[in-house]
Amino acid sequence: MSGSTLIMVALAGIFLLLFLVIRTKLHAFVALLLVSLLVGIAAGMPLGEVITSIQNGMGGTLGFVAVVVGLGAMFGKMLEVSGGAERLAATMINKFGEDKAQWALGITGFIVAIPVFFDVGFIILVPIVYGLARKTGKSLLHYGIPLLAGLAVTHSFIPPTPGPIAVAQLVNAELGWVILFGTLAGIPAMILAGPVFGRYIGKKIHLEIPDYMEIEEREYDKDLPSFGMITSLILIPLVLILLNTVSSVLLEEGNMARDIFVFLGHPFVALTIATLLTFYLLGTKRGYSRQEVQDIATKALEPAGIIILVTGAGGVFKQVLIDSGVGEVLGEMMGDSALPPIVLAFLIATAVRVAQGSATVAMVTAAGLITPLLEMVGMTGPALGLIVIAIASGATVLSHVNDSGFWLVNRYFGMDVKDTLRSWTVMETIIGLTGFIVVLIISFFI
Repeated sequence: MSGSTLIMVALAGIFLLLFLVIRTKLHAFVALLLVSLLVGIAAGMPLGEVITSIQNGMGGTLGFVAVVVGLGAMFGKMLEVSGGAERLAATMINKFGEDKAQWALGITGFIVAIPVFFDVGFIILVPIVYGLARKTGKSLLHYGIPLLAGLAVTHSFIPPTPGPIAVAQLVNAELGWVILFGTLAGIPAMILAGPVFGRYIGKKIHLEIPDYMEIEEREYDKDLPSFGMITSLILIPLVLILLNTVSSVLLEEGNMARDIFVFLGHPFVALTIATLLTFYLLGTKRGYSRQEVQDIATKALEPAGIIILVTGAGGVFKQVLIDSGVGEVLGEMMGDSALPPIVLAFLIATAVRVAQGSATVAMVTAAGLITPLLEMVGMTGPALGLIVIAIASGATVLSHVNDSGFWLVNRYFGMDVKDTLRSWTVMETIIGLTGFIVVLIISFFI
């Protein structure tokens, strides 16, 4: 089959995927599987090989993603149930003082969203935003935008949140590099989109607490855990994973210290250690029975399961593109472009994000499409970490009415669509553009 025909097959597959997700509201997992099947058949693959590609793509992706996302979800759920997020917020606001509460909320969101899903972190912490707005008479956006920016940045940029985990696995990037570059890009993104933009938009749009949002303060049967314990638990897996990456660069193969750090810093081991510590320190040590801890962990896997399956389907799409030969032709076409891979990765993720709304679908689709080019140009090591953040940045910008996050913020802050576009959409775009600019600059030195 000619290269131009294969390109037409790939484009038709992408348009069909967008049509199924946007117009027919078919679940992204089923849509990705169906499109993968049809692309394989249309590209002329033998039917048996299409099935083999699907199995290999799903297995190769889930072997890593399911373990990391599953452990991360349990870890985050223990933090949520124990009141760890509130402890972080209360301590940060006390340390910074009420006049710098914006910075406290931005940093709290940044830390909390590493183990806790974005929407859960927001719902837990939004009463603090309400309380500050009521007390000071300032707009909800003055405090809400910094919190949202902190949550959104780490949700998109820093593992073990599902988005960057999924993309890292699909493009074969080391998580240590992703964490490092996600942090370097995320800090300026959080500052600009959070306290800086929050101060500006809070003066432009004054929002009171919506009448229908009478939120009662959450009751906890145990005293809240200490600030030091919560920050330590969150940092343990990140530090171990970074030590793995650093030791692989600095120490020679066969070195005992390197072998130990590589083992302890593998995401499976690092997250298992962190999750077991949360079960003990936030669970049994604080009076929860073993059965209660088990029930909390089981409940955590419900939302994680959907993300894991969508990511697996993204792996299937990538594998079918590669095995059918479509990926090679796509890679050659992109390779002929004057644009560097990091810019292409950002633009593809942005296009899919704007078209269908879901950041996760945008990430896995962009990763599937860009992978053949990365293999063709032999991109490895730190450069792949930069590609992950470029894709995550593209999948963050221009959130609008087809994104569930848009409506979550719209409802909790009682805004109309126009004001949600002026606040939330602009904030998300600042995060994505800042993240992309930072990794683009870093790419000139790597």
